[in-house]
Amino acid sequence: MSQTKSEFALALNQICAERGIDPAVVIESIKQALLAALKRDLGLEDDVLLEGYTVEVNEETGAITVLKDGKDATPAGFGRIAAQVAKQVIMQRVREAEKEAILGEYTDKIGSMVTGMILRFDGPNVVVDIGRGQAIMPPTEAIPNEFYRLNQRIAVFIKEIRETYKGKAIIVSRAAPELVKELFAREVPEVGSDAVQIVAIAREAGHRTKLAVKSTQDGVDPVGSCVGQKGIRVQAVINELNGEKVDIIEYSKDLKEYIASALAPAEGLSVEIDESVRKATITVPEDQLSLAIGKGGQNARLAAKLTLYKIDIKGSEAKKIALSTSGDEKFEIDMLGLSSKLRNTLIDMKITTVAMLEEKLEEVKPVFGELDVRGPEETEKAIARWHKKSNMAAEEAEKMARYQAERVAEAKSK
Repeated sequence: MSQTKSEFALALNQICAERGIDPAVVIESIKQALLAALKRDLGLEDDVLLEGYTVEVNEETGAITVLKDGKDATPAGFGRIAAQVAKQVIMQRVREAEKEAILGEYTDKIGSMVTGMILRFDGPNVVVDIGRGQAIMPPTEAIPNEFYRLNQRIAVFIKEIRETYKGKAIIVSRAAPELVKELFAREVPEVGSDAVQIVAIAREAGHRTKLAVKSTQDGVDPVGSCVGQKGIRVQAVINELNGEKVDIIEYSKDLKEYIASALAPAEGLSVEIDESVRKATITVPEDQLSLAIGKGGQNARLAAKLTLYKIDIKGSEAKKIALSTSGDEKFEIDMLGLSSKLRNTLIDMKITTVAMLEEKLEEVKPVFGELDVRGPEETEKAIARWHKKSNMAAEEAEKMARYQAERVAEAKSK
């Protein structure tokens, strides 16, 4: 068995050196694994019966000895089991070391964009190959109305390293506003060089984005730079986001001018500001009211999110507020992945949850049929997908809860 031992020792030292693993940590792991193997080999049911047993692993020669009360008690044929266990432990440590190295590399890349390829679907999550490692895109980080396919190449934003029940994972996003900023940095040299700065971004992923830009150099048109000749630059960003609309406005220190610009394409606006409560009241010509509010209130909502001011909009001939928005409104129906036309129509109809939509589906179908002949059928399919994803997400949450409970119990036992 001496040849096997020497080969084991050589392999251990070589692998540890190559992977940057401490041999002492591997040896200790092997000892613990061998004790577990010994328990099975001897048919012991309780750890108490292992008292007095220890395992020695000679780091230099690789010799493995089982001792009981200081005397050699190595069972016959245990050498073969020991070799298999040692190999498994070393390979496990190698995988863990490689994963830690990859996580360390991508920790430095948090907040940046990479191009990846979709490898597979893991429950409700999308697994993306991002180079040396694999990342997870949860449903909350995916664009709701975007459909993914295997081997599809997509740009993703590296958001964080998150603890999951499967260990630490790289989390990437397609829904993050920062992805839009990174895309413009890639497509617009002036943004990449900081000659044009993106001051603020408001996004409803899959539907519409507004961004405010300013120039840091004389003679540089910030909006024109981002749009590009014949719109080629902004169109490249829109294509990467699968048709999501992008509005670009010029940032202004004049708050009234800035808020009015944020409500484009509406014109002729009168802006009154109450800075004490961060609220802007906008009086709009009657023929511009629908433009200022936008379908489903989207234009006003994004303007509020962009400027960080609550926005109240009223018509020039009306006394009552037509719309009030803080920009923070969330709608459950966004998770259905409906087109912007259908989604905004539902918001106009005050239908913002899946339960409300299911309740009023027969009433909604004729309206959707006029907007899109496939609208009613696609809505039913979207609801079915939502229920399926919700069930998968609930299972994932349950697994995570069990994992966390096990970690807490493990910590208390130490």
